[in-house]
Amino acid sequence: MPKMKTRRAAAKRLNLTKTGKIKRAKAFKSHLLNGKTRKRKRNLRQGTLVDATVQKNMRELIPYK
Repeated sequence: MPKMKTRRAAAKRLNLTKTGKIKRAKAFKSHLLNGKTRKRKRNLRQGTLVDATVQKNMRELIPYK
């Protein structure tokens, strides 16, 4: 059986934690920032974990990471 290919777009956006959870960046931080409050922009800077319901699907995108 051949090796699975890694989805390069997902590999550039997702990282694994030591416990095996998948870490991602929050959305809505790239442009149009003057309509957002300072507090909201500050909270968008921090990363977050991928939801448990889609974690299995994300693992298939990055099998060797």
